[in-house]
Amino acid sequence: MTITTHLILISAQPIPNLTPIFDDVLKPKKVVMLVSHDMQERSNALESIFKPRGISVERCLIEDPWNADSIRDQVEDLLITQYPDGDIALNATGGTKLMSIAAYEAFRSCQFPVFYVHPEHDRLIWLSPKLPDVDLSDRLKLEDYLMAYGSPVDKLDRTGVKEPIRELTQQLLTDFDRYANELGTLNYLALKADNFQLTSEIEAGPQSRPLLWELLELFEVAGLCKADGHNLRFTDENARFTANGGWLEIHTYALCLNLKKACGIQDVACNINLIRQPAGRSVVKNEIDIGLIKANRLHLIECKTQQFKGDKTADVLYKMDSLRDLMGGLQGRAMLVSFNPLDKASQARAKELNIQLCCQTELRNLQQHLQTWLTNKR
Repeated sequence: MTITTHLILISAQPIPNLTPIFDDVLKPKKVVMLVSHDMQERSNALESIFKPRGISVERCLIEDPWNADSIRDQVEDLLITQYPDGDIALNATGGTKLMSIAAYEAFRSCQFPVFYVHPEHDRLIWLSPKLPDVDLSDRLKLEDYLMAYGSPVDKLDRTGVKEPIRELTQQLLTDFDRYANELGTLNYLALKADNFQLTSEIEAGPQSRPLLWELLELFEVAGLCKADGHNLRFTDENARFTANGGWLEIHTYALCLNLKKACGIQDVACNINLIRQPAGRSVVKNEIDIGLIKANRLHLIECKTQQFKGDKTADVLYKMDSLRDLMGGLQGRAMLVSFNPLDKASQARAKELNIQLCCQTELRNLQQHLQTWLTNKR
């Protein structure tokens, strides 16, 4: 059975249309997209992914995605007139249920192959003919995944984390109780240093605030700042970002890099900036602290060192829930990593939204929390 073309059904969940095409064994030379009027933007996004990979694209517009008879006749006519040799397969995963049923009936009447992609197990299931299931290769990268959901990546960072910074962030969490209070002061100093010189004034001396100065020395040893008397100067803007709470994001990102091989992470990056422009609307910019792809599923991680209360915590959780659904679809996952504890109401809200939490002293075992989260199926 030689298959050179896939017919795919465009829907709001595009990843099952992508994964077979990224598989070396199943990759077609051509894709035919069965698309309704309301899915034109989604089809544009997919086309922008297929064409650079040398896959030709053809669109078949469906006037009424709820008219099964019309869809079946349209697909049958396509198969008979353009694919008499049967070198086309139907990916029956997307579209409306009626679109899927109608296309399936057309392919079955012509005795052409049909498959379905299991959304959770990332497995291709042959419906016709009866063949063994295929475990799809994990080749999706963040740019393609996010583009498929209409969120082009403006920039992201895949740079590794230098050893002195890794040692610093690990020590901050190992000695959590020792430095917890003074890290808030350091955040404030870094915030005040938002100027051309990247400097701020340390009001307290070493004798009155010994732990603050001990903390400053740790950051100085890591090459991030220099204290000259009561004047604090940061090495560069990245160093100021690190001191202003960015250290927790950097630490979490470094642990994801550690787990890349053990957990089968396909791709991971931090500081992901996205630009979306929904039809007829103004440009919307979003930022993701850490994003990774595992088993062709998007995982989002938000890192917070601020002390949130009440509605502000709810805003963070609802934003994460929205971004996960918007950019990760039904299989997207999310985790909030917080230096401070969440109140009981926020914990309950996170559970309701299916957002994993790792907060305060749990951060000492953050790598274990990440590994458990990444290896759980749901």
